Parts: sequence; C-alpha cells; structure tokens
Amino acid sequence: MNLSTTLAGIPLNSCILNASGPRDTTLEELQALQTSESAAIMMKSCTIDSRPGNPEPRYVEFTGGAQQSMGLPNHGYQAYLEYAQILKETSPKPIVASVSGLSPEDNLHIIQAFQDTPVDAIELNLSCPNIPGKPQTAYDLTATDRLLEQIQSTKPLGLKLPPLLDPALVRDFCSCITQHQVSFVTLINSVGNTLVIDPATDRPIIKPKHGLGGLSGSMIKPIALGNVWMFHEALKDTQIDIIGVGGISFGRDVYDFLLAGATAVQIGTAYQSENIPVFSRLNQELLQVFAEKKIASVDTIRGTLQEYQ
Repeated sequence: MNLSTTLAGIPLNSCILNASGPRDTTLEELQALQTSESAAIMMKSCTIDSRPGNPEPRYVEFTGGAQQSMGLPNHGYQAYLEYAQILKETSPKPIVASVSGLSPEDNLHIIQAFQDTPVDAIELNLSCPNIPGKPQTAYDLTATDRLLEQIQSTKPLGLKLPPLLDPALVRDFCSCITQHQVSFVTLINSVGNTLVIDPATDRPIIKPKHGLGGLSGSMIKPIALGNVWMFHEALKDTQIDIIGVGGISFGRDVYDFLLAGATAVQIGTAYQSENIPVFSRLNQELLQVFAEKKIASVDTIRGTLQEYQ
C-alpha cells in the first residue's frame, strides 16, 4: 500500500502534511516538522513585517472544533526566507511558503522574494478571515483575477481559499484560475466570522473582532468536503491539484477527502491539539483503511466518489 502522492509536480512520501497556522511560526517548530511524518513543511503565513497577532484570548477549543482569530502572528517574510535556507541545508523534505500580505503589493513583493530560495512551492493565502478591516480577497473575483495577472513565479503557486458555498461561485472561480499559473488550490480555510458564546459568561469565547472568528475542526468537515468535490468536478480536466483541509481527525477523514478528489490533505486543528504525533497516527490509520478497502495507492482512489444511486 502506497500513501505517496505528487502535488504540483512535487513528490511527497505521504498525502498528509501540516496546514499553515498551528505550530509552524518559529524555526524550532519548523524543524520539528522536518523530522516528523508530515510529508512536507508548510510554513506560517507571512506578512511584510512581523506581527504579534490579535489580542488574547484568540484560540479556544471546544467539543467538535475550535474558534480562532489569531490575526496572522508571524516573524515577517524575511525570517522565513532564512528559515527555508536553514531547513533545506539539513533535509530534502519539501518546503511550502505561505504568503498572506496585507495588500496586493505586499503579496507580489513576498512572492518575488521567495523565488530565489529553496522553497518548493508557494501557497498564497487569499482567505484569512481574522484581520479587522481586511476582506478575504478570494470573495472578490475581480480582485483575485487582477492579482493573479501580476504574479510571475517559477515556483508552483497554490491558492488557499475560503469556503465557496454555491456551485456557480465555484465554476466562476475555476474559470478564473485556469487562465493563470495556478498549480493547486487548498480547500478550505476556517469558516470565517462565526460566533461562539460561552454559556458560563454569556459572552463570546474570543476577544478579537467583537467575538467573531474562524471556525475549524471536525464540525466543518462537510463544508470542506463539499468544496473539494465541487472543485474536483470543475477542475478534473485541468492540471490543478486540490489539497483538502478542514475537520480531519482520523484516517477515515483523510480517505473521504481523497475520494472527493483531493491529492493531499493538511492537518490544522488536530495538529494544534496533538502536536507532531498526529502525523504518524493518521498515516497508520489511513494505511489501515486502505488495507480494509483493498486500496493500493492514493492514485487509485482519488476522485472516485460515486453518486447515490
């Protein structure tokens, strides 16, 4: 049984890797991923300057998921240029830079800066819902198209997207990105601007944005799966790969995303909760699912979901 896959032309020894966000801010955290069973090292979404992020409390777990409004805390893009060099000097494991500039000009500048580094791919985050006053770019198709027109990258470029809940929106978005040099899409970022109220205090559980934050964890899996399936149907005749993310807690969850058309998956909330051991557990659980289903490889199962008869 083979869990390996190829994402945007990059060979991965497993289809399971970390999502940008949890436990990938510091060099030490990235080095821990380097020696883990994560198939790649996904770095923290970076901005031009370092950011402390939003005020605490900004991340709270509860039964079924978590709500967060981190606000892109990171060390600034120049730090991640250096981290990528250090990581590549000691391991060949693929590295993916995550870019989340606060303006189109920032994004273009940071993407250009990563061209002369050993990162293997770049994931452009167009979907952070937790910066006050900054809309999610991916919800503005005209702005997305204008930005993609200006990007010139020798590295495979991916887009991390928010949930798109209507097939017509998905079709329009896919029509746009197929006109540009997009190699993969990551589906989905957290479900933005949700509200969770603490029954003990009758107040929101997080402080930023009047209590509004991104919802993640197992409760958003059906939303993420729906997006992967809709994008798979719209992109199946293209070379654009799909990374599934959202609510993956067990090996069976990984299998479901592969069925729906994902080439690989990212682990966010479960990684935040369990740390590095989560990758070994999920790989072993997926192997067990493959054995039970008599599945030989990721390639043989990807996108084979059958509709109800």
